[in-house]
Amino acid sequence: MEIAAGGALEVAMKLHVDKILIILMIFFSFFSGAALPAQQIGKHPSISAGSDADRAMTEINAASDPAQKLALIDKFAAGLGQGDMAIVADELYVNYYVTQKQYEKAFEYGDRVFAIDAGNFENAANMIRAASEKGDAEKLLAYGEKTQGILTAYKASPAPVNVAADAWERQKAQTIENNRDNIHYVQQAVYSGAYQTRDPAKRADQLVRFAKIFPDSDYTVTALGVAASSYQQAQNAPKMLEVGNALLAKDPNNLGMLLLVSDYYGEKGEHLDKAEAYAQKAATLADSAPRPENVTEEQWKQQTALQKGLALSTLGQINLQKKNNTLAIQNFEAAASLLKSNDIGYARNEYRLGFAFINSKKFPEAKVAFTAAASVNSPYKQPAQDKIKTLPAGATARQRKPS
Repeated sequence: MEIAAGGALEVAMKLHVDKILIILMIFFSFFSGAALPAQQIGKHPSISAGSDADRAMTEINAASDPAQKLALIDKFAAGLGQGDMAIVADELYVNYYVTQKQYEKAFEYGDRVFAIDAGNFENAANMIRAASEKGDAEKLLAYGEKTQGILTAYKASPAPVNVAADAWERQKAQTIENNRDNIHYVQQAVYSGAYQTRDPAKRADQLVRFAKIFPDSDYTVTALGVAASSYQQAQNAPKMLEVGNALLAKDPNNLGMLLLVSDYYGEKGEHLDKAEAYAQKAATLADSAPRPENVTEEQWKQQTALQKGLALSTLGQINLQKKNNTLAIQNFEAAASLLKSNDIGYARNEYRLGFAFINSKKFPEAKVAFTAAASVNSPYKQPAQDKIKTLPAGATARQRKPS
């Protein structure tokens, strides 16, 4: 018997991964006057109050008409925006073109900033903003990798001349802390871009790449979980197992991965002892996992019930593979009521249960199970109806006792 595992596991992963409603916002201005050395990473030319550059910047920022603003930026770039001040001019162009949603032009000027100052973190974050607004996951990953490289190089940078090493380390630590929100924004935007990719195989590849770029991000474990689920959706079992097992090595209590990997092994009849241990652990975790603050009691009850139901159904399938039909029936029947909220999970469980009853020569009970599997809209509806037709003619469905 081969049963597609996709639907129920897709639900399980979506439950495991908190639904992050991301409102992408910029946490910093593109230019705000004099630089604060302890807060910025990269070159930031100083503009003295009352200087020609300061007056030009004030005029540019005050302009509300797009054509007028662009003309003023052009004038600034052609005159005052030379040497190191070219960074300021190019940043103004980036700001302008992002606002006008001309993202390719914004990338062009952002790359010009990098040509002058490859370690400019503010520019990297601005490029992330542009790529995010454009919805370009590949550019998000590319600029995300560049951003992480900038931060890594900055953290490793030696103290400037006439600055004590310990003072420099303290200043770097404070700078990173001051940019914590900006760093979080970058990671959030890159993760969101990959997560929203429609093609499951491409989404999975992008999320794995995200995890490699940002190994210590708060989103890394979640990204790998979604990647494994996406590989499973794309029917790439080797990659699903590679990512899933790697994630379990990193996070042994990852409930979604325990469900995903144990279900796959249970269906294939492979590594059954390992699959059984994973499924049992998943059932225990579903009972004991703490409720997140942003989830109501009712939502949490439904979520944990579904997760435990999936774990018990997987245990039943493993019992079937081990030819322990009595224990399989117990686990399937225990899972049934827990899976009622999900048509695919419930139908698959009842379809499996029908085979456990057939193996036990309990044909009336098998008919009840297959009838239940056919009672909801799922991929198991037609196979269950077909299976009923193969049962012995004397098999009369009996009402099942509530579990």
